[in-house]
Amino acid sequence: MNKITKILTVVVTCLVIGYFSGIVTQSAVTTWYPTLIKPSFNPPNWIFAPMWSMLYIMMGIAAGLVWDRIEAEKELVRKALIVFAIQLALNALWSYLFFGLHNPLLAGIEIILLWLMIFETYTQFSKINKIAGYLFLPYLAWVSFALVLNESIWWLNR
Repeated sequence: MNKITKILTVVVTCLVIGYFSGIVTQSAVTTWYPTLIKPSFNPPNWIFAPMWSMLYIMMGIAAGLVWDRIEAEKELVRKALIVFAIQLALNALWSYLFFGLHNPLLAGIEIILLWLMIFETYTQFSKINKIAGYLFLPYLAWVSFALVLNESIWWLNR
């Protein structure tokens, strides 16, 4: 596979996982989520879909750039892509815990693990391709914000 095919493969994979995460959240966003007390810095609901779409695309590009280095740095790339897959699974799990199970506490614990895995992915990707690492910084920033938001929602609704 060439670089573009690898990038497109991972971008599509990330967007599909994001789509299925969105299905889990969809009904709760209109039924359960509006009943929660939210902090003043809670963004409007319409911002989440475009933000996550952009982040999934950036994640996919980053992973594709790393995957493209498989021939040159097989073990390093393999390790980085495993960490990437784990953080992507944790990303999807958060949606299920928060919106599917209506459990901000459990989601709050899990998002800490997610943040750590995103940081580890950033670290591993940066060793292989600096641009791939940089592409993870907006994701890390957004999940940092999401962590504070999640914990605030839990605190206000406990």
